[in-house]
Amino acid sequence: MLRIVTDGAADILPAWEKEFDIHVIPINVHFGEKTYIQNVELNFDQFYKMVDEKSNPFPKTSQPSPHQFVEFYKNNFETGDTILSIHITSKLSGTYASAVSAAEELKGTYNIVTFDSLGGSLGTGFMCRAARILEREGKSVDEIIRYLESIRDQVHVILTLDTLEYARRSGRVGTLSAAMASILNVKPIALLQNGLVNMVEKVRTRKTALERVLSLGKETVGDKPVHLGVVHARDIESARALLEEAKKHFNFKSEVMTDLSISLAINFGPGTVGLVLFPAE
Repeated sequence: MLRIVTDGAADILPAWEKEFDIHVIPINVHFGEKTYIQNVELNFDQFYKMVDEKSNPFPKTSQPSPHQFVEFYKNNFETGDTILSIHITSKLSGTYASAVSAAEELKGTYNIVTFDSLGGSLGTGFMCRAARILEREGKSVDEIIRYLESIRDQVHVILTLDTLEYARRSGRVGTLSAAMASILNVKPIALLQNGLVNMVEKVRTRKTALERVLSLGKETVGDKPVHLGVVHARDIESARALLEEAKKHFNFKSEVMTDLSISLAINFGPGTVGLVLFPAE
């Protein structure tokens, strides 16, 4: 049986972890000198409580180290297992590099195949789900990799941020000028494409931002069949509204809504809401 691994910057619904047997290696979350293991020592409620506490240092993330990967593989899998390790874009995180390093170290013990999603969030989550579905249909690892490579640039993540503060501090967002960051109350729209996050537009109101997220998505995929996803960082009402509106605009085969992972909420900020489109052909 194929083992599937991803990391804590991919958004995987808890139900998917079980149904599709996906293992998630957690990200490290730092508040000053104190480090927490995401979803092990720090859940969503605890994280947002700490963020709200203004006396706490600004949170940061770090990828799992090669050693953490080695331990994760050893603790979860049997010798000789084939492991498909699908991770967020190597252009923004060292997670994929850590996985590659661990795979090299464990060569001969496990057959570890690493894959750079060049994406993140629920886009990577959809990839993990697709990989398991293909495996259950009898596809080989090579065939699964070929499929993932073929659809990699057709996975679209379009986010609107409630504030620029987190993106500015994290340094993970391209084309973000200090001047832009100083404009109060603009609602930036960010695209995750070609492995990078770029601010493509800034609009004045939340309502306009959510409308623009939908229209950008529609311009990108048209009437092609998609799996439709909505992610949010502590703004379930906006997420629900976005999903209901999206269902009117897209030729969707399935729909899901989930929390934006802690590691992404740190980089984009609470209030971030996004649309994820994954090819369904």
